[in-house]
Amino acid sequence: MMPEDNGPGKLRNRYDRRKKQEAKGEKKMNIEDFIPQGEQKMRIVQELVPGKQVTLAHVIASPDPIIYRKLGLDPKLDYNRAAIGILSLSPAEISVIAADIAMKKANIDMGFIDRFSGTLLFTGKVAEVENAIIEINQYLKEKLGFTICEVTRT
Repeated sequence: MMPEDNGPGKLRNRYDRRKKQEAKGEKKMNIEDFIPQGEQKMRIVQELVPGKQVTLAHVIASPDPIIYRKLGLDPKLDYNRAAIGILSLSPAEISVIAADIAMKKANIDMGFIDRFSGTLLFTGKVAEVENAIIEINQYLKEKLGFTICEVTRT
């Protein structure tokens, strides 16, 4: 058995040991195996890639009401508007500016802005949601030099 060290290899050694145990038909691996000994909570490190980009620009046309509920949107209020727009932006803080552009350039209702993850959700008529996404992409590309992805639609 390999000795465990206190550095980054500690988790890898634990992983390798579990894989060997599984091969012998012993206990299966579970999430607790990745929590360092003596700690009660798992730490999650989120890494962001530097750059200015729109990684997702999508229109969900005529979504089922369950999608509204699962996203925390009110289907009674929003479903008659017929579309959900979702964007993922980096750096995350740009979601605030994107929300402002969407509100000023299109007749949409803001559903969710997360300035920490760079996620933006809004609802409206299909044409208005598409217009908001196009306006956001155009501004970010032309004025701020962002890399823009294709607008997709389902």
